[in-house]
Amino acid sequence: MYKNPILRVCTKILFAPIILFGLYVQFHGDYGPGGGFQAGVIVASAFILYSIVFGLNEGQKLLPPKVNLVLLAFGAFLYGAVGFITMLMGEPFLSYNVLGENYQAGQHLGILIIEFGVGLTVCNVMIALFNSFSGYQPNQGS
Repeated sequence: MYKNPILRVCTKILFAPIILFGLYVQFHGDYGPGGGFQAGVIVASAFILYSIVFGLNEGQKLLPPKVNLVLLAFGAFLYGAVGFITMLMGEPFLSYNVLGENYQAGQHLGILIIEFGVGLTVCNVMIALFNSFSGYQPNQGS
């Protein structure tokens, strides 16, 4: 599969549109079906497709495992940080209405940030699971 020119060209052509569709699902989740979980899986599928067609080493050059782990943790941190900030502002955990100048603006901003954190975490968990199941071994010496 690594040397099949049709698969390689199709993967290069489809990589950006898959990510673009994932971003559409991410940010359209307020107004219709979609959201962080679905978008995270769609974006991860682009990276997984790249790794399947070009090989695991090339996929890890595109998104190194250490960067993958940092992004995974950052998504979870973002989710928790929104809840913590709302608590500091005197509201219950994840009560978004205090984040904006009015109730609706706060709700909109809060859900966008939360869904982005969920999408980032889900995407990187899927990529990490793929790397684990495909036999990736982190360098034991460093």
